[in-house]
Amino acid sequence: MVEARISRRAALMGAGAVVAWASSPARALFRSIEDPATPAFIDGLIARMTPQEKAGQLTLNAAAWAGSAATNLNPPTAGASFEEQLQQVRDGQLTGVFNGNGAEMSRRMQTVAMQESRLKVPLIFAADIIHGHRTVFPVPLGEAASWDPDLAERTAHIAAVEAAAAGIDWTFAPMVDVARDARWGRGVEGAGEDVYLGNLFAAARVRGFQGKRLTDRDSVLACAKHFAAYGAAEAGLDYNTVDVSERTLREVYFPPFQAAFDAGALSAMASFNELSGIPATGNKWLLDEVLHGEWNYGGLVVSDYTGDEEMIAHGFARDARDAARIAFLAGVDMCMQSGFYMKHLPDLVQAGDVPMARLDQAVRRVLAVKAKLGLFDDPFRRIEPRREKAVVLSKPHRALAREAARRSVVLLKNDGDLLPLRKNQKIALIGPFAAGQHDLVGPWCVYGDDKQAVDLATGMRAAAANPALITVAEGSEVEAPLAGGIEAAVAAARAADVVILAIGEGTRMSGEAQSVTEIVVPAPQMALAEAIAATGKPIVVLLKNGRALALEGAVANAPAILVSWFLGTETGPALADILYGAYAPSGRLPVSFPRAAGQVPYHYSHKPTGRPNPDGPLQEYKTHYRGVPNSALYPFGHGLTYGRIDYADLRLDPTLAWDGTLKVRAVVRNSGSRAAEEVVQLYIRDRTASITRPVRELKGFRKIALKPGESQQVEFTLRRSDLMFVGTDNRWTVEPGLFDLWIAPSAEAPGLSGRFELAKA
Repeated sequence: MVEARISRRAALMGAGAVVAWASSPARALFRSIEDPATPAFIDGLIARMTPQEKAGQLTLNAAAWAGSAATNLNPPTAGASFEEQLQQVRDGQLTGVFNGNGAEMSRRMQTVAMQESRLKVPLIFAADIIHGHRTVFPVPLGEAASWDPDLAERTAHIAAVEAAAAGIDWTFAPMVDVARDARWGRGVEGAGEDVYLGNLFAAARVRGFQGKRLTDRDSVLACAKHFAAYGAAEAGLDYNTVDVSERTLREVYFPPFQAAFDAGALSAMASFNELSGIPATGNKWLLDEVLHGEWNYGGLVVSDYTGDEEMIAHGFARDARDAARIAFLAGVDMCMQSGFYMKHLPDLVQAGDVPMARLDQAVRRVLAVKAKLGLFDDPFRRIEPRREKAVVLSKPHRALAREAARRSVVLLKNDGDLLPLRKNQKIALIGPFAAGQHDLVGPWCVYGDDKQAVDLATGMRAAAANPALITVAEGSEVEAPLAGGIEAAVAAARAADVVILAIGEGTRMSGEAQSVTEIVVPAPQMALAEAIAATGKPIVVLLKNGRALALEGAVANAPAILVSWFLGTETGPALADILYGAYAPSGRLPVSFPRAAGQVPYHYSHKPTGRPNPDGPLQEYKTHYRGVPNSALYPFGHGLTYGRIDYADLRLDPTLAWDGTLKVRAVVRNSGSRAAEEVVQLYIRDRTASITRPVRELKGFRKIALKPGESQQVEFTLRRSDLMFVGTDNRWTVEPGLFDLWIAPSAEAPGLSGRFELAKA
């Protein structure tokens, strides 16, 4: 069967572009006018604007008054000075700035807009508030390991509280890209490899950022990014080509965006990548026909950083003027950083290459969002220097950071019940992340500061029976040997009862432009691990990472392994809580850890192929790598606790009626001596369909707390809608037939299995 591909109609090119755009249905053209939530005064304001002022409302630039962290997060540019930006505000040439330097900067700029510009349109202030503002929470991938969307909503709300007090109206988050290639560095910003889990976290983060009302002074506008399929870059190489079927887009990469928009997100960011030959920034099918036409999206679309300009390098636009025309007619309402709209839109309109109606539509969308944020009612509602000082890094915020960090840790392995540790044990903290205020808040953090975070050694010493029981040896640098480091580390290990080996990735090894060819612990740290293992001391590996890793050698063979991601402000206390058993680990992997680096891209919900290897030994001419099973070392959903969890007594009816429901029940018991939280997961497989289906798909989960010896019955409800897939016509459908079902502790664990049939209508 030949899969449908995205057609060339996705691009508007050549002399027919204006005609094609102008001939689109009037309802689509003026959809935002029909929105009853758009204030009536906006059309009157637009009528008073010159084309230059309209282009100014569509121009967003990096703040000239910014901190060093913000400056380092994007490629260097020769931007305007702060005084020059103030003049642009006076002249109506700027809709706002992003990644600025706090409430005082926002106050000064907004004052100029409201007192010295002709039309006194309020500015909008944006920022990359990805996983916290000053109080930093676990990186989004780590927080997704909590399998707790309510937690994500709470942390997003606190991030909004702090950011809003600093004058920020709009965050460029959440990133909702499904990421299935661990080589891609930006997977750290998302929720992992699964669509179902990604949908829940996308919606939760939007609700957290935007609160009950966008007009509230502690709410900020959310931005679903990067639309679309940025996480599908070939070979995990950032900014690389994406060529996937329309079915894959609709089934895998679109749903988290739809979840974000259903939760109320009113901004979307176009992605850097091309889709089947058409850059997303210039893709009318994607940004207009799907987003606004099919989904009735009522918000604005902003380019990513110089995304319109990059269409020139793509070979899709001739020059800056052409890039502005293509992006604007495709549906990008606001231009970030390139300045192309300010430079070229007025002339494009005058020349007849862009309809004035399209210009007015984009301005209307931007002004409507500003109105919904309450900026026309009170432009200074989020600019409160006193409140900024009062709320950032407050005790309640740090307490939530500690809770979120604890809930994000995943216990991969605990042979011999090495964990939890006793507070009277001599512990050697060894590795580049054993101590020091570095690599704590993690990548893509504009305002957080490692110097305001608590490191591992400090957290452990505060919790130990005697701080002197904790010794530290760096052993190696992150990516380079340390002279005498291994010898000192071996000596520390020999003097200890237990070694905690704090190794993994540094902050700059994950995030944008940080794709890697090998998803492994760096060689100098591996040499350190082998030397420590040779001492024979029990080792707890404490991984710091922003992606799934392929674990090898002494690291893979250690009796206990914890995945700790980048946990943020309260890293040390949270890890001490876990290591000493004050809190039992409850995280589960949101990404699969492969058996070998060469397996990537790997995800649990792969297709079976026509030659799946049967359970048991590897067979020739079956689907697997040479000597490596087609499965994960630690699969999606995996995570241990300090309890002993057993599954039993699966019950379900054999048939799901077409318009009915199917109850699925199982008993989960903690037979251990410690309290535990278990994430009970429900998976299905459609055995036979007109489109081949994955070997398993997550359809639900329950997080339950179990006391020692306690049992709970867990119940799920399945409906026909849970079984849908994108069919041969690229529309959602469902077909009667037989389905396999599992209630299990991970995507590849046998758990409890059964079958049911979806009856015909």
